[in-house]
Amino acid sequence: MSAERATVPNVDQNPKKLDVRSILHFLQRFQSILGLIVVVVLASILCVRDGVNLFLNPINLANIVRSVSENGIIAIGMTLVILIAGIDLSVGAILGLTATAAADLMMHKDLGFGSTLVIVLLLGAFIGWLNGIVVTKLSIQSFIVTLATMSIARGVARFWSGGIGIPITYGDEPNLAPPAFSWFAERISGVPVPAICFILLSIIFYIVLKFTRFGRYVYAIGGNETAGHLSGIKVNRIKIMVFIICGVLSAFAGIIHAAQLSQGSPNDGNGYELNAIAAVAIGGTSLAGGIGTIFGTIVGALILGVLDNMLGLLNVDNNLQMVVKGLIIIAAVVLQKSRSNR
Repeated sequence: MSAERATVPNVDQNPKKLDVRSILHFLQRFQSILGLIVVVVLASILCVRDGVNLFLNPINLANIVRSVSENGIIAIGMTLVILIAGIDLSVGAILGLTATAAADLMMHKDLGFGSTLVIVLLLGAFIGWLNGIVVTKLSIQSFIVTLATMSIARGVARFWSGGIGIPITYGDEPNLAPPAFSWFAERISGVPVPAICFILLSIIFYIVLKFTRFGRYVYAIGGNETAGHLSGIKVNRIKIMVFIICGVLSAFAGIIHAAQLSQGSPNDGNGYELNAIAAVAIGGTSLAGGIGTIFGTIVGALILGVLDNMLGLLNVDNNLQMVVKGLIIIAAVVLQKSRSNR
């Protein structure tokens, strides 16, 4: 009778290999936060002129926070769209249109702050609804649909304003913007109001995605739309709601943009769609849908904000900055793909 041979689990006995795997897993899991640390350190080291650290200057840091907030608000909406495996290229054009509309309504139509805010947000909601309706009812890819609405929104903004910016002047007299509108460019206890708005919206949509049925449906649709249909989810309704939310958030960013620059211009928002997509991708949200978090988008927006600021302080050409952003998006997608293949 032969002795039974003990079964030994197939365990890699090379501790160094295990350590390498652990390190790679850690880097992939926290790649966004580590990326933020890296760009902050680089900016702190490189942006020094005549012994003065331009990056760590309080005024410069406040400017970063303002720019990150504006892009971050749009990126929150983009996160929801990408989670359902879509894309929205119209967000920058919506910002330009709504900023122009806000300036015109206050300066030329003598509307108050509340009325202007409601009309502008409804305008953003309408464009988002239009995107969602065409995507769902006509089964056209969101890339094509939102590319078309981007062009339409740009054209409407230029026709509305005559192709020029509309300056905003504050006062209580007719054809002057109400002073309350300038609140979006102010600070509360030293914190810019746009940053407060960004933080509050981030918390709200974190809760929505994490703890509500709507949030679970968004992930389910992005993960497997067919399974969503079979499980009874009203997929088209959820998609339309997501595009409406994205449109409203882009319109709100347009209001903040107009308040900060004291003008509304049809050319505002150019390239903002790329910034939003980059923030979402860098934050770890899968462009294939179904995977991602609002927290990751926040970190992605911060990385882009610091990177833009650093390149600006180093006098890097704007066109090269666009190249850098494109390369970052490619790198983020490659990292996502490598993670999913493991």
